[in-house]
Amino acid sequence: MAKTIIKTVDLRKTYMQGKIPVEALRSVNLEVEEGEFLSILGPSGSGKSTLLNLIGALDKPTGGRLFIENIDVSTLNDNQLADLRMKIGFVFQFFNLIPRFTAKENVELPMAIAGLSKGVRGKRAEELLEMVGLASRMNHKPTELSGGEQQRVAIARALANNPRFLLMDEPTGNIDSKNAFEIMQLVKKLNEEKGVTIIMVTHDQRLAAEARRTVHMLDGMIVSETVN
Repeated sequence: MAKTIIKTVDLRKTYMQGKIPVEALRSVNLEVEEGEFLSILGPSGSGKSTLLNLIGALDKPTGGRLFIENIDVSTLNDNQLADLRMKIGFVFQFFNLIPRFTAKENVELPMAIAGLSKGVRGKRAEELLEMVGLASRMNHKPTELSGGEQQRVAIARALANNPRFLLMDEPTGNIDSKNAFEIMQLVKKLNEEKGVTIIMVTHDQRLAAEARRTVHMLDGMIVSETVN
């Protein structure tokens, strides 16, 4: 039986726009199993990125509860939250690579922060870049790489510390359709062959259909769910 790795219970998030409260999330209940590939689909402003940021412990909910591997995230202090984030891989629409670093050095960075030795992180960075099809490009800087290649580096970097799961926010939003297709094939391969748990936010129905399950969001709520 699959293990539940993420669970939200009546999760809510309210922002203030001046003096006006805006409900970004309204009582969201969601469970994600280990090894699952889940897409969160919805238009701009539906709350999908807010939900992803809460799951990634990048923001705190206004109400409700979030459990990651049966741990109530609201009970964690700042140091424990920082440790938790180290176990989560993040991939965003914008690649956020450091321009002066090579692809390999960008992938090594999270491992350096985690305190791994230079030899260990160098070897793992090379393995990860080979896995995403960039073995021959590892010594190139971001300006020498295409958008699709930069996103592959970002995915390799996200996997550097063996995260418990991978969060992807519009991962193909900044690249052309050919590279978007290749990135999605890579993501599916990571899920199917490596067993990486993936949660992907998108507004594109075609991309969402590549996941095994899709939850549909509107006005801060999950309104339906489909199994692909």
